[in-house]
Amino acid sequence: MNALWSIRVSSGPLFAGVITAALVLVIVLLLRRSPRWPRRAAAGLTLGALTALLLLWLVVDVVNVFQVDFTGGMWVWITAGTAAVGLAVASFRRARRWRRVVATVAVPVFLLGAALGVNAEFGLNKTLGSVFGVSTVKPVTLPAVLPSGAGTAAGPLWQSWQAPAGMPAAGRTGTANIPPTASKFKARPAGIYLPPAALTANPPRLPLVVMMMGQPGAPDPSFVAAVLDRYATAHAGLGPIVVVADQLGADEKDTLCLDSTAFGKVETYINTDVMKWAQAHLNVLPGRSFSTIAGYSNGGQCAISFGVKHPDLWGNILDISGEEYPGAEHPEQNLADVFGGDQGAYDAQKPLNLMAKKTFPETTAVFTAGSDDTAYVDTAQKVSDAARDAGMTVSYFEVPKGGHTVVALNGGLDRGFEVLFPRWGLAQEPG
Repeated sequence: MNALWSIRVSSGPLFAGVITAALVLVIVLLLRRSPRWPRRAAAGLTLGALTALLLLWLVVDVVNVFQVDFTGGMWVWITAGTAAVGLAVASFRRARRWRRVVATVAVPVFLLGAALGVNAEFGLNKTLGSVFGVSTVKPVTLPAVLPSGAGTAAGPLWQSWQAPAGMPAAGRTGTANIPPTASKFKARPAGIYLPPAALTANPPRLPLVVMMMGQPGAPDPSFVAAVLDRYATAHAGLGPIVVVADQLGADEKDTLCLDSTAFGKVETYINTDVMKWAQAHLNVLPGRSFSTIAGYSNGGQCAISFGVKHPDLWGNILDISGEEYPGAEHPEQNLADVFGGDQGAYDAQKPLNLMAKKTFPETTAVFTAGSDDTAYVDTAQKVSDAARDAGMTVSYFEVPKGGHTVVALNGGLDRGFEVLFPRWGLAQEPG
């Protein structure tokens, strides 16, 4: 069963097979001997395409149902798929039985092809399992915990660390169950990334990153691992140890990253349970300067919220395409469901309001967004400005043409680690 869930859907044989089948079906439907067919086919294609463009305009631009901008590629995939469906519908008129069968089969193939194309554009669900929320990542084998005080360098690690012979070329990923001792929150297994230096016989203590993904989404460590393996190659195997924690739960609801009656004690889970587990089971450096709270999209909002609410824990914040405040996509519903209509209680949880009341002179924060992700660029600028006004050392970066896709995620991670590696002592300060 694991092999089934591991099938790649954003590329590979399945993707290529569905797209090829769709193209073949279009050709078969177009090849028809009838003097009136070219006009009917053109009408079906045109009507299907115009229907898609109208619906996309209403759903994406006017109503903004998904709260993100669609890339040009997404518009193309959806429009092409719907146009092909229009061709299939037009093929039913005065057609032989076999052609109607072909047209009937073609409709789901066209829709599946469009769906796979859009999914590939987002780039976040790589396998069949990730589409349906089924993890195929195996439990990680953790290195032995170092004795107290061991593995800590006297100065910046980049000055003293030398990669030993036999060090793995890449890091290790897997999952770990983090007991919700204090929170009782029902989280899915966390994703873990261990850089090559952590896998050596005498590993150093390394910085800790706690990362949260978007909603819907899963605690998948593969994205951060791919970026950090590149950094490790350039820095003698050094990198942070990463815990990709689950702030959503099995139902993948937007928990707002709060302790609430509606969703459970998510804030306590991340800041108490996850943090204590990491300190007890991972060879991480002590102190807030080496602890980073990070997130993408929904997780980005969680990161800035936790960073300003728990500055004693988190000396660094990485907010990638994050929302402005908890539940920003559906504020009225969350006001009623989570806060019982108490606007004051809701406002008290918003990072901008929290930063207006306190300064954070010893916190480093990185904010990023896709340059063409209009709403999230506005949010990233607003929140980064507030963080700077609150005394944080702030870096702001727009990922060129990143949209709200894997391009923005990878670009945000890359920029964030570029800023944080010197901060952690894993690389020389630039200049």
